[in-house]
Amino acid sequence: MPEGNFRLKRLGHASTRRVRELRMISRALLSTDHVVQAHIVPMRRCNLSCTYCNEFDDFSKPVPAETMMRRVDHLAKLGAGLVTISGGEPTLHPELDDIIARIRKHGILAGLITNGYLLTADRIEKLNRAGLDHLQISIDNVKPDEVSKKSLKVLDKKLQLLAAHALFHVNINSVVGGGIQNPDDALVIGKRALQLGFSSTIGIIHDGSGQLKPLGGRDREVFMQMKQLAKRSYARFNQFQDNVANGEPSDWRCRAGSRYMYICEEGLVHYCSQQRGFPGTPLLDYTIADVKREFITEKACAPYCTVSCVHQTSYIDHWRAPQTIKPVARPEEKQELIKLQAAANRQGD
Repeated sequence: MPEGNFRLKRLGHASTRRVRELRMISRALLSTDHVVQAHIVPMRRCNLSCTYCNEFDDFSKPVPAETMMRRVDHLAKLGAGLVTISGGEPTLHPELDDIIARIRKHGILAGLITNGYLLTADRIEKLNRAGLDHLQISIDNVKPDEVSKKSLKVLDKKLQLLAAHALFHVNINSVVGGGIQNPDDALVIGKRALQLGFSSTIGIIHDGSGQLKPLGGRDREVFMQMKQLAKRSYARFNQFQDNVANGEPSDWRCRAGSRYMYICEEGLVHYCSQQRGFPGTPLLDYTIADVKREFITEKACAPYCTVSCVHQTSYIDHWRAPQTIKPVARPEEKQELIKLQAAANRQGD
């Protein structure tokens, strides 16, 4: 396809995607009784082994496509507006394109988080045909080291392929903290992303439970410079990251398990990738009553949380519905709470 025609086609996709995004946000503002964003994991195995990551293994088989389709269908019943596929490394899944197409069939925005290693021109074209809306790659350094192999040196050719072929939105996320040796690498990565026409964001690596690890010295300086770069691209509600950088708690209402949910490869609903086990309910058993309960359930981990996707989704409802159900720590307490809430719902009916 001639370059001019491709640019027009990409602009057309961007315009229709933006309309669908605005429709999703408008619907979320009008009603709280549905899921806004869900992350699903079709593949726990990854082809890399970044030392800070706790979301992968090197042996798991892909979740059967039929199982993934049922999960996507159920998320549609729960009203999900955006479903993002993550891992592990999701491009290892042999039916990834079919899963994306199933998400889009329901009119849901489809996202993908990948390390980018397996991208080729043909693979990108298949993602275009499947209807992918958003793709994110996190790049940790300029040159690979013992912490991470997700380096700009290795991935720059993949980024060039995306610039030449992708009809979907591409965001490049760089990171600081958590053992990253040279924080200035984040600036190099961010500027390269903008040069290629992508959006650029900055993340702060959290500990194993998604909790705050405050920045100091050059890490913090780079973080603030990257925040300025990000103002030119990809609008995000990341004000909480300023508190993270300063080592301060955030006062917010986490809507995990309700407006946002994380579905692991076993098909269980979790608050997020770092708080697995709560609520721990099979997705196919999850109902709107569960969504309503978790909407007003306080999360004990919220003040020092650094998980961006949960903050961003929860921000839609920051102004309403105080959380009156206190957090619980033990499974038996959680089950008792669910029983009490179910009884209350029946009385209300």
